[in-house]
Amino acid sequence: MRNKARITLVLGGCRSGKSRSALDAADQIKGDQKIFLATSVPTDPEMDKRVASHQAERGDHWQTIEEPVMIHDIIENTSKTADVILVDCLTLWTSNLLFAKYDEAKIEEAVGLLSAALKESSCPVFLVSNEVGYGIVPENSLARQFRDYAGLVNQKIAAMADRVILTVAGIEVPIKPKENQPL
Repeated sequence: MRNKARITLVLGGCRSGKSRSALDAADQIKGDQKIFLATSVPTDPEMDKRVASHQAERGDHWQTIEEPVMIHDIIENTSKTADVILVDCLTLWTSNLLFAKYDEAKIEEAVGLLSAALKESSCPVFLVSNEVGYGIVPENSLARQFRDYAGLVNQKIAAMADRVILTVAGIEVPIKPKENQPL
């Protein structure tokens, strides 16, 4: 049975303000147990700098847990005591799955495990993801595969989420629920 916790997916393009939007909303949740679930695996100095910037943006009241693949386990294990969980981001998680040699069936299985963990969560969960389908069709197979899997992940999580917000140029555009639809 679905609990009263709300699942929110915040989508947007690169540098659209989606992480800031999700963080601002998650910061509104009362409580001291705030979990930031980071999926990033920094591999160069520029990415290290981005991670440090995001950490400074969050402040000390967030506990950061780094997990590139098994994010459903972290949600299952922390949602009982956390006040809110923020996952940033599903796009990097999808990339991590690809690099871990997950095929489409294993990615769908991972999304199923994530969906189940979200449905059972005892606290609100915010998930950030890039909308990568607005660009051109990539010229190489791996990039097309990534784009397709990222779209699949976004569709599956959006379908089960209580709220979906699209962030465009720092402006939040509610996608789900519709304006006249109760939450």
